[in-house]
Formats: sequence, structure tokens, C-alpha cells
Amino acid sequence: MTETTTLEPFGARLRRAMDERGPLCVGIDPHASLLADWGLSDDIAGLERFTRTVVEALADRVAVLKPQSAFFERFGSRGIAVLEQAVADSREAGALVLMDAKRGDIGSTMAAYAATYLDPASPLFSDAVTVSPYLGYGSLRPALDLARESGTGVFVLALTSNPEGAEVQHAVRAGGASVAATMLEHLKAENADAAPMGSYGAVVGATLGDTLGAAGADLAINGPLLAPGIGAQGATPADLPRVFGAAVRDVVPNVSRGVLRHGPDVAALRASAARFAGEVRDAVDTAASR
Repeated sequence: MTETTTLEPFGARLRRAMDERGPLCVGIDPHASLLADWGLSDDIAGLERFTRTVVEALADRVAVLKPQSAFFERFGSRGIAVLEQAVADSREAGALVLMDAKRGDIGSTMAAYAATYLDPASPLFSDAVTVSPYLGYGSLRPALDLARESGTGVFVLALTSNPEGAEVQHAVRAGGASVAATMLEHLKAENADAAPMGSYGAVVGATLGDTLGAAGADLAINGPLLAPGIGAQGATPADLPRVFGAAVRDVVPNVSRGVLRHGPDVAALRASAARFAGEVRDAVDTAASR
């Protein structure tokens, strides 16, 4: 790292943001069909207008914004420049930025990916990044170590909401544990003794319901659980206590299309995000009172 940082651990910052702003992560996903729905062109001008509007509407009020890197990368260097500006503006407004990059590799390549998103000297420096462990959990060590050093976070794909994921994630290892359960155990070890919440999270789909049991998943990892699937994919905030059980307070529900479809009206984007955050908080509080 070429700079030092005084950031407190990501898990502590995330817990505070969720308590103060509501437990919600909103994606920034400027795919072509959504740009068209907003009346925008599928080019750099449309990308910039879309991204700027989402950041303006939400960065000062939601806990987490999650740009999907692929939708910016497809426009080349000018798209990456838009992403860099979005990250900087979102963090300046107080939102935590989770870069949805799903990187995974070995050795120096993984170290380079980690530096891209988790080194404070990088133009794409974010509060956390999604990573893929399917070259082996140990291949993630450069990202895990840099996250600890820089006060950032890592979200590891564990039980994703896409139906194809079960082919790998539910596979049973020689000792009898599923691949997904193994990933969750690794994360639990990374978060040992962290308070109020660890900085190493898992991606666990909110749509999975009873299939979590089939994977032998223990979600009590003392870390955040990023839960895609709320809204357009069919899950609702009311489903969260049933799916996540005692770990529901650590869930960071991710909503993308459910909020973004209300753009480009800034007030409508804000109202939709507030509604989802309120429904999630109500579901969590109701579960805690039982």
C-alpha cells in the first residue's frame, strides 16, 4: 500500500450505517434495458446521467451503494471514469460503497485485484468488494489480508440466488460438508472476536428459503450477509427472518431493480429506498421481539 488509512474496521462502520440509515444496500446497475426505461441512451452520456442521478438521490441516505462494475467496464475507460467518480461522490456523501466485481484468482493477480478496490491509493478504492472463492478459499488471502490492513470488507460468494449456483455451492466435500458450508466456516474464523460485527461477509440469496438447510449452512459467521433477491427476484423483507433466522440482524438486503425502476425521478427513488429500508427494519425488529 502506498498510503496509510485510519478507517475503523468495515464491520463496525457497516453496523453503524445500518443502525442510522436503515439496513439496505441499493445496486447501481446501469444495464441497457434500464437505461432505456429511463429514457436514456445506451452510451457514455446515458451512463453518466443514470449514475449521477442514483448517487444524488441515495448516497446521503442509504447505508450501502453497490455499483456493478461490469455495467461500467463495457464502456471502456470512459465508463471506468464514471465509476471512479460515483465511488468518490457516494463515499463523500456518507454511503458505504460495495464494489460488485466478483473477482477471484491466484497469487499476484488476486493481489492486484485486491489493490484495485481495497488500497486507499487506488482511484477505485471502495469500502468493500465481492469476491469469488472457487479457486479455493486460500486464493482470496491477498484480499482478506489487505481488507484487514485497510479497514475495508470482503463479501465472499457462498449461496447465491441464481439457480445454477447449487451445482458448485451444494457439492459435498470429502468430510461431508458442502462447499458453501465450508466457505461460511472460513468466514466465521476470519471474524472471530470482532465486535460489533466482523468485516468478512458472505453473499447469501434471500430467495433460497429452505434450500439453505440442504446446504448445511450455518449463517452465524459474526459478519454481514449480503442478501440479493429482494424485489424483482421475488423475495420480500418479510421473508428475511424465515430465511436467515437468528442471523437476520446481520443481513444487508440488496435491492436493485425494485428501487431503480422508479427513476429518473429523484423523489421516487428516495421514497422507494426508504420504503424498503423501513420494511426491512420492521421485519428485523418483529423477529427480535418474538
